[in-house]
Amino acid sequence: MKRIIGMIAKGRDASELFPAVVKNVVSKNIEVKKLVYVYLVRYAEQQQDLALLSISTFQRALKDPNQLIRASALRVLSSIRVVMIVPIVMLAIKDSAADMSPYVRKTAAHAIPKLYCLDPDQKEELITVIEKLLADKSTLVVGSTVMAFEEVCPERIDLIHKIYRKLCNLLVDIDEWGQVIIVNMLTRYGRTQFVNPNKNDTDECPKIQNSNLDSSDLSSCEEAGIDDKSTVLDQDHRLLLRNAKPLFQSRNASVVMSVAQLYHHLAPKSEVNVIAKALIRLLRSHREVQSVVLNSIASISIARKSMFEPFLKSFFVRSNDPTHIKLLKLDIMTNLANETSISTILREVQTYISSTDKQFVAAAIQAIGRCASNIKEVTETCLSGLVSMLSSRDEAVVAESVVVIKKLLQNQPEAHCDIIRHMARLMDSIAVPQARASILWLLGEYSQLVSTIAPDVLRKVAKTYINEEDIVKLQIMNLAVKLFLTNPAQTTLLCQYVLKQAKYDQNYDIRDRSRFLNNILFPPEQFKDSVLSKHANNIFLAEKPAPLLQSNFVDREEYQMGSLSHYINSRAIGYQDLPQFPDLPTDSSVRCVALPEEQEKPAKQKTERSSNNKKKTFYSDSENNSEDDSSEESDDTDDDTTDSSSDSSYEKIEPETNKNQGRFVDSDVNSSSDSESVESDSSD
Repeated sequence: MKRIIGMIAKGRDASELFPAVVKNVVSKNIEVKKLVYVYLVRYAEQQQDLALLSISTFQRALKDPNQLIRASALRVLSSIRVVMIVPIVMLAIKDSAADMSPYVRKTAAHAIPKLYCLDPDQKEELITVIEKLLADKSTLVVGSTVMAFEEVCPERIDLIHKIYRKLCNLLVDIDEWGQVIIVNMLTRYGRTQFVNPNKNDTDECPKIQNSNLDSSDLSSCEEAGIDDKSTVLDQDHRLLLRNAKPLFQSRNASVVMSVAQLYHHLAPKSEVNVIAKALIRLLRSHREVQSVVLNSIASISIARKSMFEPFLKSFFVRSNDPTHIKLLKLDIMTNLANETSISTILREVQTYISSTDKQFVAAAIQAIGRCASNIKEVTETCLSGLVSMLSSRDEAVVAESVVVIKKLLQNQPEAHCDIIRHMARLMDSIAVPQARASILWLLGEYSQLVSTIAPDVLRKVAKTYINEEDIVKLQIMNLAVKLFLTNPAQTTLLCQYVLKQAKYDQNYDIRDRSRFLNNILFPPEQFKDSVLSKHANNIFLAEKPAPLLQSNFVDREEYQMGSLSHYINSRAIGYQDLPQFPDLPTDSSVRCVALPEEQEKPAKQKTERSSNNKKKTFYSDSENNSEDDSSEESDDTDDDTTDSSSDSSYEKIEPETNKNQGRFVDSDVNSSSDSESVESDSSD
């Protein structure tokens, strides 16, 4: 069996051995039985008919004294995906949910989503089991139960009300996997129950009109220098934030990320800064999760730039970083750029231009363009630096510089006519299609500013039209049309020549474009007065808005941070939208757990106490054995002692038992102790 499990671990197919392995399910050896169960979990779904033959064995194993055997039997039973055995699995889950072993109850929680997947009609019964397991006191069970809750009935928020405070208080003691599940669930719960703490969009604590206030809110406001004592959170909201905060020190990266997203989506602005130090520590100590951490930091840094400004140097690119990490760090650096740090960032980015990674070099040039667009003080400096890159020997650097300059020039084209002329002179030396197309677009868009150069450039590119790439051919037509409209005396024949060449091009997009333009600019006699021809200037020479150079993470706020959808910037299958904050806080009384009422009659308390004393040996065999031993020892000693000594010994024990039980002592205690001593004497 060890060799077979080893084969499975290596990825080899061991399904042919299924009949021989199933026979060993009745083995008396516990180690063999465990290995058989591991095998069956892997292949039970493929060999359903043979697995059904051993169901009776699994049912017997559910009563096994060993908790590992009981749990393994339930795991295998729930892995057999046959609708016929749904009632059997349902009964096994209900029995295991009441098992004395927390490990078996945890396995029952894991079996609930499997059964729900197999037969969704069992949802109501499964919700009853989930409600029972949610009230479990064992920290081993809670995480798995919350996972089952999220899979089966995430909309049943009412099940969480009663255990909300218990979950918050147990959060530190639960295993790491359970902490991630519970924190994600509590994040969604908090978004439905508490109002937005940043509703006023200020740096102060949120003003929330609620009677359930916490003293820690007042202290946090005082530390932030805020005198308004009304700016406090709901008591349960504060409880969640306070109990989740210690998890920032967890060694598990997933736990830290889950708490970071909880604070990002639920905490007030004055307290969110605690995320920064935790994520930076994670970035330095867990290189395997750098991509996810940087993705989250890039998203946060757009709205909360000041949070990561002290850690700017942590995002400088290292030589051994993979390309996708370099791109994320560049994005974060440009998000954090301001008047004080821009000089440091530009010096750092300038060193990246000499890298051998072409994709990274292109991203670095784009980062310079973003800095120039966002910070007006360095726009001219960045433009002059980009123009100097046009003389580089690296075609990729020149091409990307042209594209970025084209976007920057659209903000103030009149002030940079010299740059446009300089780029026009580079048409003979630049071979990259994207760069050539960008220069032609600039000459066509601002042809009036360079009226002496543009026609000559059109004449040159018309000669090489056949050998150009498709993207360049389209821009050549674009330049010809605009020059025809602004300078028809010099360019009419050139425009007709270009459109005639494009009419017979192999690319059908170019052919269609040329015929469309030809009919507008040079219509037949019967269509000379057409509406399109009259409005040709408005169509082709319309003023265009300047492009916005912004981060790739601007539109990711709609997804929950840390989720797959947030990482890929697209809605993944199964993603649930993060709920919006309610306008008014919900009633906090729904989260108050009713305490059992005290019984009014003391006599009933005494009878219950005496019955508890009689039945206190019910729970464990060890207590029974100890009492039997003590009774035997008392038999030996009673032969040599008097009744008065035994009575006195009971009188000494009785007040201690009353004290341990926390009961009040009154005048009836003596009578009850006498009656108990008489009963004990008779039993001896």
